[in-house]
Amino acid sequence: MRVDHSPGSRYYDKGTMQTEGKYAVSLTGPEIMIVPDAEVLSARAAHLLVTQIEGTVQAGTRPTVALTGGSTPKRLYHLLAHDDAVRRRIPWNEVHFFWGDERHVPPEHGDSNYRMAREAFLSAVPVSAQNIHRIHAENTDASAAATEYERQLRTLFGLEEGQFPRFTCVLLGMGADGHTASLFPGTAALGEQRCLVVANWVEQLQTYRITLTVPVLNSAELVIFLVSGREKAEALRAVLEGAWQPEQFPAQLIRPAEGRLVWIVDHAAASRLTCEG
Repeated sequence: MRVDHSPGSRYYDKGTMQTEGKYAVSLTGPEIMIVPDAEVLSARAAHLLVTQIEGTVQAGTRPTVALTGGSTPKRLYHLLAHDDAVRRRIPWNEVHFFWGDERHVPPEHGDSNYRMAREAFLSAVPVSAQNIHRIHAENTDASAAATEYERQLRTLFGLEEGQFPRFTCVLLGMGADGHTASLFPGTAALGEQRCLVVANWVEQLQTYRITLTVPVLNSAELVIFLVSGREKAEALRAVLEGAWQPEQFPAQLIRPAEGRLVWIVDHAAASRLTCEG
């Protein structure tokens, strides 16, 4: 365990290996950064994201970022658009933006993840419309929307059969039930190993959600989880320190085999972790 002595945060590197059943994956140790509040969480996430983008550009590769929805990333998105120190480091004409999941609603709907990101930062930065790749969730056939998005990904990443896209960075949140993206407890998408995108029926919500699958998320160079709030403390403890129960806590499935996994969590969300005790 390593501790970061920078002001206002503590940092842990938890090296673990778990493989079990149909969910067998190579696990690298998640890095857990505990910060005082959502404001610091957003600043740390912005620094990680921008640094990753800069490194990708320097390596001569196209930066690709999968965005997340929900309330927690809104402050991060605001920083990307309106904090000059952050904004000027991003080569907006080179970065391509995607979504990790989407609600089955039109883009102008209040629940749309695309709409949230557009209003929070995409409409305020000089990014080309051709670099914004949303899920066409207005399609009344959720499965068709998922198939169309998979086709987009295969074309844009130049994928052959059996290959998965390697995003520069995937941003994720986690719900109080342990779900991430639209991978909800007990849903069929948890065991999907071939498709890149699926329409996942969520019984408790009585709706489809369109989501990237576990192999896609685990193929990223960098995955950043953003978790804020005491209501998520028990799920966070279960995901990071509990038994291997991916059907109940799907966020456990996210373990990039050849990438970096960073959890940035505020004190409220981390209040049940043993490293907080």
